[in-house]
Amino acid sequence: MTLDEALPAEREQDLRSRVFFVDEAINDFSLSVGDEGINEVTLMTGTPVDESELGRKLRRLVEGQLRDMRTVPAGQVWRSSHPAHPRPDVFEDLVESGAVAELGEGQFCLDQSFLTLMDYLDGRLREIVRRRLHGREYRYPTLLSVDTLRRAGYLSSFPQFLMFVTRLHGDVDTYSAFLNEERGSADGVRDPLRFCDNSDYCLPPTMCFHTYHQWSGKAVPSMVVTARGKSFRFESRYRRSLERLWDFTIREVVFLGDRDHVLSCRETLMNTVFELLTELGMAGTCELANDLFFSDSETSPQTISQRMLALKYELRLPVAPDRTVAAGSFNFHERLFTDSFDIRHVDGIPAYTGCAGFGLERLAYAFLCQHGVTPKGWPPPVREHHERARV
Repeated sequence: MTLDEALPAEREQDLRSRVFFVDEAINDFSLSVGDEGINEVTLMTGTPVDESELGRKLRRLVEGQLRDMRTVPAGQVWRSSHPAHPRPDVFEDLVESGAVAELGEGQFCLDQSFLTLMDYLDGRLREIVRRRLHGREYRYPTLLSVDTLRRAGYLSSFPQFLMFVTRLHGDVDTYSAFLNEERGSADGVRDPLRFCDNSDYCLPPTMCFHTYHQWSGKAVPSMVVTARGKSFRFESRYRRSLERLWDFTIREVVFLGDRDHVLSCRETLMNTVFELLTELGMAGTCELANDLFFSDSETSPQTISQRMLALKYELRLPVAPDRTVAAGSFNFHERLFTDSFDIRHVDGIPAYTGCAGFGLERLAYAFLCQHGVTPKGWPPPVREHHERARV
């Protein structure tokens, strides 16, 4: 499909990260990049499609979301002193050994050895939060109300990632009709949503929204909250090994309070995490970034302001010679969530929030890509923890 006007070459990654969300029929694509930029997109589908309709959707993405995006220079705040030499075929080795097993799209079963590594890394992060930031830990439920995500602005910024939860309509006629269809056909119920009548809850895309809900309408002191929990994002065909999952685990840290407190906590956490990664012999960088907004005229400025105001830093770790993964992020929200959730400071001054999140599967996977799957080659503290866990 030839674009009406070439898309600037600097928009290539933005386009690549969105193409699979154009239509579920797309199972592969390629871009033609010339001197003037990206002038042609080739879409491969697994089933016959209306090409004109698919072209309309692609042009809607390009013209409505990417054409007017401004390019903001990147900024790097940390680079590890360790060289990057990620090992090839680590994921294949994990699958072959049985340490990892795919159970569904973007869903993996992890064995004790991998979980022990995840728990070690998470424990070090948790220790930093509790000792250096005096954080208070909570355990949140999995389900999150749709209203909470709406108040947070997530529904209008990231609709492509949403995963809703529903249930059968609560009456005996519905249950009977459902049972009759399930038992009366070899294929069972073909369209279960016909029997459902609830979409008030969703699977949480990250853990921090539970914290804003928890303190909604309250006056809070300056404090730090941390939690570990499962998070869920629909990643379409962007799912890849343990780098990008639909179902993953996050260690979340939320900073609440006055502006100086929030920014100071974020900086302390960043620097201490950099020290931890250096201790563990891991290569990586931390740089300015922006979220993958489903951009339009309203959300495009958010992408720009995130970089211009240094609201988001991303921790990127090498997992292949030509690829890194975002294993964590450090964010400053200004008053976005305190205003949305009516969170006030006990001292009568404006309240701010920030957060940091670490994908534990990604972090452990990056560690294995850099140090290998055999504990003998791991740094002593990690190897010793692994040996103790085996006893």
